[in-house]
Amino acid sequence: MSSLARIRALAPPSAVTAGLIATTVGVTSAAAIVFTAARTAGADAREVSSWMLALGVGIAVTTVGLSLRNKAPVLTSWSTPGAALLATSLSGVSMEKAVGAFVFSAVLTVVSGLTGWFARLMDRIPVPLASALLAGVLLDFGTGLFAQMGGHFGIAFPVFALYLLARRLLPRYAVVVALAGGVVASVLTGGWHLERVQLSLAQPVFTTPELDWKVLISVGVPLFVVTMASQNLPGVAVLRTSGYEVPISPVLTWTGVAQAVLAPFGAFGLNLAALTAAICTGEEAHPDRKRRYLAAVWAGIFYLCVGLLGATVASLLGAMPHALVLAVAGVGMLATIESALTGALSDPKSREAAVVTFLATASGVTLLGIGSAFWGLLAGVLTTVVASMARRRTTPSMPAARPVTASSRTPERTSV
Repeated sequence: MSSLARIRALAPPSAVTAGLIATTVGVTSAAAIVFTAARTAGADAREVSSWMLALGVGIAVTTVGLSLRNKAPVLTSWSTPGAALLATSLSGVSMEKAVGAFVFSAVLTVVSGLTGWFARLMDRIPVPLASALLAGVLLDFGTGLFAQMGGHFGIAFPVFALYLLARRLLPRYAVVVALAGGVVASVLTGGWHLERVQLSLAQPVFTTPELDWKVLISVGVPLFVVTMASQNLPGVAVLRTSGYEVPISPVLTWTGVAQAVLAPFGAFGLNLAALTAAICTGEEAHPDRKRRYLAAVWAGIFYLCVGLLGATVASLLGAMPHALVLAVAGVGMLATIESALTGALSDPKSREAAVVTFLATASGVTLLGIGSAFWGLLAGVLTTVVASMARRRTTPSMPAARPVTASSRTPERTSV
């Protein structure tokens, strides 16, 4: 095989393009949320770049390794809903305690992979409640998009309008188009601070984990539940819908191990990708389904580049107008919020519990130092239990079956 043929075999243009698109969509739709989460935890510029480095390295290692091992497009990503949860629940939490919650969430993921009780655990948490929890967590991001129109209409509205237009014409690039339009609009309004942009490689910053039971319950447990329910579950569905029967327990185990190792550097959540994974599993990635794993491999390589340039990415996000960051984060979450609300209200029997979960989570209430995500889930479970007891009490008991005797038996008919 010639060198050119070998290169084309390892880097088919369609697979490379699909990997680049998946990475671009993943970064542009969620990097702003990761940046916000890090800032909420009190991270400085060096720590923000370390977060990006750890996440980029973690995604690259797990994506490339698992895809080559299974010969399937196993694309991993950072937990976007998890980042949104952190952005609303890490206020006042030290970086050491936050990292402790990241490690705790990773340990739960490893245990779920080693024991195989992921499916059983998810069965105990009804999907409508998990969806309602996610919707409540993301509510602030959705409303933030429209709140910015009050004082920054010239930036927020073009982002929203271009997103709607691109969703109809170029749905795969909707967030990218919205971001590009927002950048142009913000440049015209003079909101950029380009003097803050620094072209440099990211440097790892180690933070010693500190275990605080309140933070573990209010941050670590909801981070694990949201990531498993809103990222890993649909990620598995994407793979299986595309015809890839990948053993899930080893995948969860390795993503959890990678997160645990990289958590002190800022890797708050690693999981199966869902929306961006679909880009690498479709026919556009490669006409041969058995070769589509190359698209995921190239996506992992591009994520590694993003991680290595984490300082540049972080400084670029810092130079962006805050209104643009919130607007892009808002449109990046619209599809996820829509899916979460649809799942929350899908079952009439769980609808009341889902609404309770959504409202309690969205309220932002903090009790005993524990955030609203935990209490929202607890309130939803309590509502489900009470409703189930009420239904059992009001269901009339079935009359005892009458013994079948020879005289009561209906004569059988012979079919012709």
